[in-house]
Amino acid sequence: MNIIISNTSKEPIYQQIKNQMKQSILKGELEEGDALPSIRQLAKDLQISVITTKRAYEDLEKEGFIVSVVGKGSFVAGQNKDFLREKRLKAIEEKLAEVVGESKLVGISLEELGEMLELLYKEEI
Repeated sequence: MNIIISNTSKEPIYQQIKNQMKQSILKGELEEGDALPSIRQLAKDLQISVITTKRAYEDLEKEGFIVSVVGKGSFVAGQNKDFLREKRLKAIEEKLAEVVGESKLVGISLEELGEMLELLYKEEI
């Protein structure tokens, strides 16, 4: 697992870890049952506090992405891919609704908004 921490990001470090692990799970890079590094090992590898990695793991566990077994470690939880996809779609819809509202406020037409979305979608991130 390759986690990259950005010191210049406004996002807290635990959130960066959590998001990158989540992405790896959703993309299928980490599969059900895969063992994750121990909290201490990840903290050592990333040269950060154990408390920070512990918080990321706790959040991932609360959200159902990982399971922790006392004495054995943390593992990728069994996921219902359709359910996870629906959660992501809902989040995207909420963001798009916000963008549509802002667009209407400043007078951007649906056609202009569609063109912007198409350009952004085709742009490599």
